[in-house]
Amino acid sequence: MAINLSHGGTTIYSSTTPSNQILIGTREGAITIEREPSGSDWCIAHRAIADKHVSAIMTEPESGQTFAGAFHGGVLVSADDGKTWQTRNNGMTQDNVYSLAAKRINGRVRVFAGTEPAHLFVSDDFGLNWTELPNLRSVPSVPKWSFPAPPHIGHVKHINFDPDNPTTIYASIEVGGLLRSTDGGEHWDEFSDLYEDVHRLMIHPSNAKFLYAVTGRGLYASPAAGKSWQQWTRREDEIGGYPDGFVFRPSDPKLMFMTAAHDAPGTWRTSHFAGARISRSKDGGRSWEILKNGLPDRLQASIEAFCLEEAGSSTAIYAATTAGEVISSIDLGDSWQVIVKGLPPISKAGHFRALVQAA
Repeated sequence: MAINLSHGGTTIYSSTTPSNQILIGTREGAITIEREPSGSDWCIAHRAIADKHVSAIMTEPESGQTFAGAFHGGVLVSADDGKTWQTRNNGMTQDNVYSLAAKRINGRVRVFAGTEPAHLFVSDDFGLNWTELPNLRSVPSVPKWSFPAPPHIGHVKHINFDPDNPTTIYASIEVGGLLRSTDGGEHWDEFSDLYEDVHRLMIHPSNAKFLYAVTGRGLYASPAAGKSWQQWTRREDEIGGYPDGFVFRPSDPKLMFMTAAHDAPGTWRTSHFAGARISRSKDGGRSWEILKNGLPDRLQASIEAFCLEEAGSSTAIYAATTAGEVISSIDLGDSWQVIVKGLPPISKAGHFRALVQAA
């Protein structure tokens, strides 16, 4: 089974052996890359749904089915690791899917899809039918939800669950705020004192009260379940002022990796330069070092998909860019190499357009 590398899907994997296939969400569909027999080289093995801009990929472990969310394409499902796909949009009233997640809640597997405009849909039959959780849009900040780029509408960028209580769900709204439901999505509250441009919410695996919020203004942390927040990185920091990708090693969650562009995407339209960096923390996010061995000082492209796989004693990290490259480290970030290039852009919505370099 392949692991997945996409903007709005699964980002952390624990496996028994290193995966030999990666299913990547691109501007032109879902592309599988495969490790060659040499063990160090990768090649393109399969392309599918090339007419869809795939935003999120998630494999539901109990059914083994793989779900893909597409920008203006809804939800698609594959039962053969991404080779063939079926559209499953019955009950979806929005077709612009940004994020996917799945969890066993109250004895049943629920699949979640977050959209733009910011709505949250659930399916209890692996995508055959969908219903909305409408109270996501009942919090006071809803009239202010927006987004800088056209059509200026907020979206559900990330979905996560309390590891101890799966009925506690977090939804990151860009731009709108961080929302939490403690009853499986029936009712929602928001964290009004957190910066409202929330990219993703990560939870410490052994202390569910310790929250990390990745925002357009930097990394925030809350050791008290969101009652108060501390800003740990800032816009002016050298690691990059606009973070997005954020993963940790499951066996050692103090070891973290974060991607960040130099500045917000609004600047890319004139600079055509994201200035992206990958950084590492060994102390749970309190301090960060910029990783360079095999990486340029700043990438021209933006890193728009990021994942980590821990398999026994080995750990691999994968980053995919708007330039169609996949970059990897197999030594906990000490060194990096491009393992595949020439793919279609791996990009959130239209980010890739701002980063096209003049010929």
